[in-house]
This record gives sequence, C-alpha cells and structure tokens, in this order.
Amino acid sequence: MAEKMIFSVVSFILFIYIFVYKMVKKNDTSYLIVIGAQTIGILINLIQILFNVLTIIVFRIIAYILCIILPVLLIILELRGINFIEVMYLIAAKSYLLAGNRKMAKRILVNMVFRFPDSYYGHKMLAEIYEKEGGMRKAIDEYVAALDVKKNDHKSYFKISQLLKDLDRKDEAIEMLKNLVDRVPQNYEASEMLGDLLCEKERYNEAINLYMILLKYYPDKFEIYYNLGIIHTMMNNFQLAKEYYEKAADMNHDFVNAHYRLGQISLLYRDIDQAEENFKMSIYGETEAGSSLELAKIYVLKNQVEKATMYANRAVELEPDNYEKVQEDPVLSTVKKEVRTPSENEQLDKIIKSDKEKMVDEHLENTEDLMQKVNSEEAKEKGININEFKWEKGRDKQRINPT
Repeated sequence: MAEKMIFSVVSFILFIYIFVYKMVKKNDTSYLIVIGAQTIGILINLIQILFNVLTIIVFRIIAYILCIILPVLLIILELRGINFIEVMYLIAAKSYLLAGNRKMAKRILVNMVFRFPDSYYGHKMLAEIYEKEGGMRKAIDEYVAALDVKKNDHKSYFKISQLLKDLDRKDEAIEMLKNLVDRVPQNYEASEMLGDLLCEKERYNEAINLYMILLKYYPDKFEIYYNLGIIHTMMNNFQLAKEYYEKAADMNHDFVNAHYRLGQISLLYRDIDQAEENFKMSIYGETEAGSSLELAKIYVLKNQVEKATMYANRAVELEPDNYEKVQEDPVLSTVKKEVRTPSENEQLDKIIKSDKEKMVDEHLENTEDLMQKVNSEEAKEKGININEFKWEKGRDKQRINPT
C-alpha cells in the first residue's frame, strides 16, 4: 500500500510539472500527448487503490511507464537539448511509414518542420519522402534546409548533387560536388560523379587532377585507372589511355570494359591480333555486343567468313541497332547478306550503358570513321581499290597499307 501511495505522489508531481511548466508556460499543446498518457496511468493506479481491480503486474507496469518513465524521459531529453515533442513527431511519422501510409507521415512531418524549422531529422525525412515520390525540387529544398541545420551533413550534399544532375542542372551539381570533395577529398562516390560530369563538360584537366588526388586515397581502385583512361581517350591521348586501361585490366582481370577499350585502341593502331585478343576477353556482359561486332570485322579482314558471320549475328541479336551498322560498314560488306534482321531474332534484354560509356563509344567510333575516311581518300589518290587494303600490325602504323 505504501508503494502505491508513493507512486501516486510522484506521478501527481510529475503531472503538475509537465502541465504547468511545459504545456502552460510554453503554450504548447503538443504536451497533451504526455499529459494524456499520465492521466491514463494515474487512473489505473486510482482504480487499483479504490476498487482493488486491474491488479495484475501488466497494468502496474503500464502505469509506471505512463506516469513515471515517460515524463522522466521527457525531462532528461530536454535537459540535454533534445526536443521531446520533436521526437514524438518523428516516431509517429516513422510508424506511419513502416505501415505504408506515406501520405500521413508526410502530413506529420510538414506540420513538424513548420513548428520546428530547425529540425534536422524532420527536413531529412521529408526530403527522402519527396524524393521517393519524384518531387525532386521539393526534395532539394528539404535537403538544403537540413544542411542549414547541420553543415557537415555530407550525405545531404551528395543527395542534392544527384538530384541536380537528374534535373539536368549539371553546372550546379558540379559546384555542389566540388564543395563536398574539397571538404572530404576521400569521398569516392562524390569524386566519381564529379569526374563524370567534368568529363561530360569537356573539363578534362580538372577531371584528371581530381582522379590523381583520389588515387592517393585509393591506390588499388582499378576503376580510377579506367576513368583516367576514358579521359585520355576523349583527349585523343590514346597511348596514355592504353596504359591506364592496361593498369585497370591488370588489377582486375575480369573487368571486361578495360579489355574492350584496349581492343578499340588496338584497332586504331591497326594491331588486329592484339585487338582480337582483347575483344575475346571482353565478350561478356555489357561489352558483348560491341565486342562481337568488332570481332566480326576482324574475321572478315582475316578472311574467316564463317566466324565473321557468327559474330555479326550475335552482335545484332544482343543489340538490334547493330543491324544498320553491319549493313553500312564497308568492312562487313561480304557478310551483311548473311546477317538476320532484328525482327527474326529472339531479342534479349537490352543492356543499358552509362552515359560515360556511350560518350567514349561515340568518340572512338567517330575517330575510327575519320581514320577510315582518310585512308579511303589516300587510296583514291593512289588509284588503289580500298577493298584490297589490309590492316598492318604495329601501333605506329595508323594508316592501312596496300597489299
């Protein structure tokens, strides 16, 4: 009985404290949630004393949680500068999210950040909801608000950069990423995205400097060497690009992209044996269609028509757009009639390449077309039939020579 009386006194004191010093003085009705919980606990205790019911241990525990633990927790949190009501908002919003009710969670968070503009977690959670809903601009606004509260939130910095990139506001994304990388130069994810954007904007020297700094932190990352190879490819520094691709391939023998690029550069140097070797090593994954097309050309030049036809068909099967390339490429003129049209093929799921890979493919294809055009013009001047040309091995031989 004495324990119940002590409980009654302590719970009543806490009730008065929360009611007077929290709700009334702050004029904040949010504390009604806590006061309501305390009231339920006090009623359970009162019923137990007066009517000797609800005496099982479960109700006693509930009364202690509602009347003692909850208000004491509130006091401790607020003494440490943590807004208890804000925490309650967050718990409620998270609960609705877990239940799949995103609309209600968003409504709670909107009310919360209106009441507590400096709520870092409120803005962050709301930004994530907007992002999932596709409201990119609203998401950016909320991530920015979160950054205003917590300046060293590097994840929000990166998120804003991603959203700006998706909205095609790439110059703004670059500035955000540069600020982030200046603060945290070892942030690989941010540096890689910044490097891609700088390369896309043809700011190659900046991208090279960025990756060279990143190598100090990640000397064993083969992807960095590959990215440096891509940049030097775009700058037409093919020998240096080749060295970086070789470094990436040596560090990861299964990295088909590096072998594919080495094959393309070998073709530019007219080293078809080396090109064949590299394309065979890249005949998997996203490079399979491109490698198959290049192998088809190589086997035509080697007068292995059956192999050339097989690889040409495989290239079209994997990537239907290759059909037009086969029909238009003069090197493949001897096999193009044997290549099935895309409608006759069982088309597989198309592998989607990144913008970076597409950019380099286009650049190398244009370079190859230009070299073929130059060689063709030279042949015409000399009165030689271009179909009688063959490629000569050797990287210093950048022209095809007559038989």
